[in-house]
Amino acid sequence: MMDTQPLDMLPIWSVYLLTVLVLFLAAEMGFHLGKFTQKRWPDEAEAGVSTKVGAALALLGFLLAFVTSIAIGNFNERRHLVVLEANAIDTTYLRAGYLAEPYGTQSRELLGEYVGLRIKALDPTATASAIARSEEIHTELWLMAEELAKENPDPTVALYIMSLNQVLDLHTERVNAELGFRVPPNLVLGLYAVAIITMVLTGLYDSYRERHNLFALIMVVLIVSVVFFVIVDMDRSNVGILQIPQKALLNLMQRMTPAP
Repeated sequence: MMDTQPLDMLPIWSVYLLTVLVLFLAAEMGFHLGKFTQKRWPDEAEAGVSTKVGAALALLGFLLAFVTSIAIGNFNERRHLVVLEANAIDTTYLRAGYLAEPYGTQSRELLGEYVGLRIKALDPTATASAIARSEEIHTELWLMAEELAKENPDPTVALYIMSLNQVLDLHTERVNAELGFRVPPNLVLGLYAVAIITMVLTGLYDSYRERHNLFALIMVVLIVSVVFFVIVDMDRSNVGILQIPQKALLNLMQRMTPAP
Protein backbone atom coordinates (compact mmCIF):
# COMPACT_ATOMS: atom_id res chain seq x y z
CA MET A 1 0.00 0.00 0.00
CA MET A 2 1.00 3.64 -0.42
CA ASP A 3 3.19 5.19 2.24
CA THR A 4 1.02 7.75 4.00
CA GLN A 5 1.98 11.37 4.51
CA PRO A 6 0.51 13.87 7.02
CA LEU A 7 -1.19 15.81 4.19
CA ASP A 8 -2.66 12.76 2.43
CA MET A 9 -5.87 13.03 4.41
CA LEU A 10 -6.61 16.39 2.74
CA PRO A 11 -7.93 16.87 -0.82
CA ILE A 12 -5.26 18.31 -3.09
CA TRP A 13 -7.10 21.63 -3.60
CA SER A 14 -7.44 22.12 0.17
CA VAL A 15 -3.67 21.74 0.58
CA TYR A 16 -3.18 24.89 -1.51
CA LEU A 17 -5.85 26.88 0.33
CA LEU A 18 -4.55 25.75 3.72
CA THR A 19 -0.99 26.72 2.77
CA VAL A 20 -2.11 30.17 1.63
CA LEU A 21 -4.07 30.70 4.84
CA VAL A 22 -1.31 29.51 7.18
CA LEU A 23 1.44 31.54 5.50
CA PHE A 24 -0.69 34.69 5.35
CA LEU A 25 -1.63 34.37 9.04
CA ALA A 26 2.04 33.80 9.90
CA ALA A 27 3.00 37.03 8.12
CA GLU A 28 0.19 38.96 9.84
CA MET A 29 1.23 37.54 13.19
CA GLY A 30 4.77 38.72 12.57
CA PHE A 31 3.51 42.18 11.61
CA HIS A 32 1.42 42.63 14.74
CA LEU A 33 4.15 41.09 16.89
CA GLY A 34 6.60 43.63 15.49
CA LYS A 35 4.24 46.54 16.22
CA PHE A 36 3.72 45.29 19.76
CA THR A 37 7.44 44.84 20.32
CA GLN A 38 8.27 48.34 19.06
CA LYS A 39 5.72 49.89 21.42
CA ARG A 40 6.89 47.85 24.38
CA TRP A 41 10.61 47.90 23.64
CA PRO A 42 11.45 50.62 21.09
CA ASP A 43 14.01 49.30 18.61
CA GLU A 44 15.41 51.12 15.59
CA ALA A 45 17.52 48.22 14.30
CA GLU A 46 15.55 47.79 11.08
CA ALA A 47 18.66 46.99 9.03
CA GLY A 48 19.33 43.93 11.13
CA VAL A 49 15.81 42.64 10.55
CA SER A 50 16.01 43.12 6.78
CA THR A 51 19.26 41.13 6.66
CA LYS A 52 17.67 38.24 8.55
CA VAL A 53 14.60 38.31 6.30
CA GLY A 54 16.79 38.21 3.20
CA ALA A 55 18.74 35.24 4.56
CA ALA A 56 15.52 33.41 5.51
CA LEU A 57 13.96 33.98 2.07
CA ALA A 58 17.12 32.76 0.36
CA LEU A 59 17.16 29.62 2.51
CA LEU A 60 13.46 29.01 1.84
CA GLY A 61 14.03 29.37 -1.91
CA PHE A 62 16.90 26.88 -1.78
CA LEU A 63 14.87 24.34 0.20
CA LEU A 64 11.88 24.70 -2.12
CA ALA A 65 14.12 24.06 -5.13
CA PHE A 66 15.75 21.07 -3.40
CA VAL A 67 12.47 19.39 -2.42
CA THR A 68 10.91 20.17 -5.81
CA SER A 69 13.83 18.40 -7.51
CA ILE A 70 13.14 15.29 -5.40
CA ALA A 71 9.45 15.32 -6.33
CA ILE A 72 10.24 15.84 -10.03
CA GLY A 73 12.77 13.00 -9.93
CA ASN A 74 10.20 10.60 -8.46
CA PHE A 75 7.59 11.78 -10.97
CA ASN A 76 9.89 11.22 -13.95
CA GLU A 77 10.91 7.81 -12.66
CA ARG A 78 7.26 6.72 -12.50
CA ARG A 79 6.64 8.03 -16.00
CA HIS A 80 9.68 6.19 -17.37
CA LEU A 81 8.63 2.93 -15.74
CA VAL A 82 5.21 3.05 -17.44
CA VAL A 83 6.89 3.01 -20.87
CA LEU A 84 9.35 0.30 -19.83
CA GLU A 85 6.57 -1.89 -18.50
CA ALA A 86 4.45 -1.44 -21.63
CA ASN A 87 7.41 -2.40 -23.82
CA ALA A 88 8.18 -5.46 -21.68
CA ILE A 89 4.58 -6.68 -21.75
CA ASP A 90 4.37 -6.09 -25.51
CA THR A 91 7.56 -8.08 -26.12
CA THR A 92 6.33 -10.93 -23.93
CA TYR A 93 2.97 -10.93 -25.71
CA LEU A 94 4.60 -11.13 -29.14
CA ARG A 95 7.00 -13.90 -28.10
CA ALA A 96 4.10 -15.87 -26.62
CA GLY A 97 2.91 -16.36 -30.20
CA TYR A 98 5.82 -18.74 -30.79
CA LEU A 99 4.89 -20.99 -27.88
CA ALA A 100 3.28 -24.36 -28.39
CA GLU A 101 -0.45 -24.59 -27.79
CA PRO A 102 -2.28 -24.24 -25.50
CA TYR A 103 0.50 -22.27 -23.76
CA GLY A 104 0.67 -19.51 -26.37
CA THR A 105 -3.05 -18.69 -26.32
CA GLN A 106 -3.33 -18.95 -22.54
CA SER A 107 -0.28 -16.73 -22.03
CA ARG A 108 -1.66 -14.06 -24.36
CA GLU A 109 -5.04 -14.10 -22.62
CA LEU A 110 -3.39 -13.65 -19.22
CA LEU A 111 -1.17 -10.85 -20.54
CA GLY A 112 -4.21 -9.09 -21.98
CA GLU A 113 -5.91 -9.24 -18.58
CA TYR A 114 -2.66 -8.10 -16.97
CA VAL A 115 -2.52 -4.86 -18.98
CA GLY A 116 -6.05 -4.00 -17.90
CA LEU A 117 -5.09 -4.59 -14.29
CA ARG A 118 -2.09 -2.23 -14.58
CA ILE A 119 -4.47 0.55 -15.61
CA LYS A 120 -7.12 -0.44 -13.06
CA ALA A 121 -4.51 -0.22 -10.29
CA LEU A 122 -4.42 3.57 -10.75
CA ASP A 123 -7.82 3.76 -9.03
CA PRO A 124 -7.01 4.05 -5.30
CA THR A 125 -10.08 1.98 -4.41
CA ALA A 126 -8.95 -0.89 -6.65
CA THR A 127 -5.18 -0.72 -6.20
CA ALA A 128 -4.86 -3.56 -3.67
CA SER A 129 -7.09 -6.00 -5.58
CA ALA A 130 -5.46 -5.18 -8.92
CA ILE A 131 -1.97 -5.75 -7.53
CA ALA A 132 -3.04 -9.02 -5.90
CA ARG A 133 -4.54 -10.32 -9.17
CA SER A 134 -1.45 -9.15 -11.08
CA GLU A 135 0.75 -11.26 -8.83
CA GLU A 136 -1.56 -14.24 -9.32
CA ILE A 137 -1.08 -13.86 -13.07
CA HIS A 138 2.67 -13.77 -12.52
CA THR A 139 2.46 -17.15 -10.83
CA GLU A 140 0.28 -18.64 -13.55
CA LEU A 141 2.53 -17.38 -16.34
CA TRP A 142 5.67 -18.57 -14.61
CA LEU A 143 4.29 -22.04 -13.94
CA MET A 144 3.42 -22.38 -17.63
CA ALA A 145 6.90 -21.17 -18.57
CA GLU A 146 8.45 -23.80 -16.28
CA GLU A 147 6.40 -26.55 -17.95
CA LEU A 148 7.43 -25.30 -21.38
CA ALA A 149 11.09 -25.17 -20.41
CA LYS A 150 10.97 -28.74 -19.17
CA GLU A 151 9.11 -30.05 -22.23
CA ASN A 152 10.96 -28.08 -24.89
CA PRO A 153 14.03 -26.14 -23.66
CA ASP A 154 14.79 -24.36 -26.95
CA PRO A 155 16.03 -20.77 -27.54
CA THR A 156 12.50 -19.53 -28.33
CA VAL A 157 11.24 -20.56 -24.89
CA ALA A 158 14.35 -19.03 -23.32
CA LEU A 159 13.65 -15.67 -24.98
CA TYR A 160 10.04 -15.79 -23.78
CA ILE A 161 11.13 -16.55 -20.22
CA MET A 162 13.64 -13.68 -20.36
CA SER A 163 10.97 -11.16 -21.37
CA LEU A 164 8.52 -12.59 -18.81
CA ASN A 165 11.13 -12.21 -16.10
CA GLN A 166 11.51 -8.55 -17.09
CA VAL A 167 7.73 -8.06 -16.72
CA LEU A 168 7.90 -9.48 -13.20
CA ASP A 169 10.86 -7.28 -12.28
CA LEU A 170 9.22 -4.13 -13.62
CA HIS A 171 6.09 -4.91 -11.63
CA THR A 172 8.11 -4.73 -8.43
CA GLU A 173 9.91 -1.57 -9.53
CA ARG A 174 6.72 0.19 -10.57
CA VAL A 175 4.75 -0.73 -7.44
CA ASN A 176 7.58 0.60 -5.28
CA ALA A 177 7.92 3.76 -7.38
CA GLU A 178 4.16 4.44 -7.32
CA LEU A 179 3.49 3.62 -3.68
CA GLY A 180 6.80 3.83 -1.86
CA PHE A 181 9.11 6.42 -3.44
CA ARG A 182 7.85 9.68 -1.95
CA VAL A 183 9.30 12.88 -0.53
CA PRO A 184 10.14 12.13 3.12
CA PRO A 185 7.32 13.48 5.33
CA ASN A 186 9.76 15.04 7.80
CA LEU A 187 11.29 17.00 4.94
CA VAL A 188 7.87 18.34 3.87
CA LEU A 189 6.93 19.30 7.43
CA GLY A 190 10.32 20.91 7.98
CA LEU A 191 9.85 22.92 4.79
CA TYR A 192 6.48 24.13 6.05
CA ALA A 193 8.10 25.14 9.35
CA VAL A 194 10.81 27.13 7.54
CA ALA A 195 8.16 28.82 5.36
CA ILE A 196 6.05 29.79 8.38
CA ILE A 197 9.03 31.23 10.27
CA THR A 198 10.12 33.12 7.15
CA MET A 199 6.65 34.65 6.78
CA VAL A 200 6.72 35.69 10.45
CA LEU A 201 10.05 37.43 9.84
CA THR A 202 8.65 39.08 6.70
CA GLY A 203 5.70 40.45 8.68
CA LEU A 204 8.07 41.59 11.42
CA TYR A 205 10.12 43.50 8.85
CA ASP A 206 6.96 45.13 7.44
CA SER A 207 6.10 46.38 10.92
CA TYR A 208 9.05 48.79 10.75
CA ARG A 209 7.50 50.51 7.73
CA GLU A 210 4.81 53.14 7.84
CA ARG A 211 2.48 51.28 5.48
CA HIS A 212 1.75 47.54 5.31
CA ASN A 213 1.80 46.42 1.66
CA LEU A 214 -0.81 43.65 1.73
CA PHE A 215 -0.81 43.21 -2.05
CA ALA A 216 2.91 42.40 -2.17
CA LEU A 217 2.54 40.08 0.83
CA ILE A 218 -0.34 38.19 -0.79
CA MET A 219 1.67 37.78 -4.01
CA VAL A 220 4.60 36.26 -2.11
CA VAL A 221 2.28 33.92 -0.19
CA LEU A 222 0.55 32.80 -3.39
CA ILE A 223 3.86 32.11 -5.13
CA VAL A 224 5.27 30.06 -2.27
CA SER A 225 1.97 28.19 -1.91
CA VAL A 226 1.98 27.24 -5.59
CA VAL A 227 5.39 25.61 -5.17
CA PHE A 228 4.13 23.69 -2.13
CA PHE A 229 1.09 22.62 -4.13
CA VAL A 230 3.25 21.30 -7.00
CA ILE A 231 5.45 19.35 -4.58
CA VAL A 232 2.50 17.71 -2.82
CA ASP A 233 0.64 17.02 -6.07
CA MET A 234 3.60 15.35 -7.80
CA ASP A 235 4.32 13.35 -4.66
CA ARG A 236 0.90 11.71 -4.69
CA SER A 237 0.38 8.72 -6.94
CA ASN A 238 -2.02 9.56 -9.78
CA VAL A 239 -4.68 11.09 -7.54
CA GLY A 240 -4.02 14.79 -8.08
CA ILE A 241 -3.90 17.20 -11.01
CA LEU A 242 -0.45 16.13 -12.22
CA GLN A 243 -0.83 12.49 -13.25
CA ILE A 244 1.52 10.04 -14.91
CA PRO A 245 0.60 9.58 -18.61
CA GLN A 246 -0.62 6.02 -19.24
CA LYS A 247 -0.76 6.35 -23.04
CA ALA A 248 1.77 3.55 -23.59
CA LEU A 249 -0.32 1.03 -21.64
CA LEU A 250 -3.61 2.27 -23.13
CA ASN A 251 -2.26 1.90 -26.67
CA LEU A 252 -0.96 -1.56 -25.82
CA MET A 253 -4.33 -2.63 -24.46
CA GLN A 254 -6.02 -1.49 -27.68
CA ARG A 255 -3.57 -3.51 -29.79
CA MET A 256 -4.05 -6.59 -27.62
CA THR A 257 -7.86 -6.41 -27.65
CA PRO A 258 -9.22 -8.56 -30.47
CA ALA A 259 -11.39 -6.78 -33.02
CA PRO A 260 -15.15 -7.56 -32.74
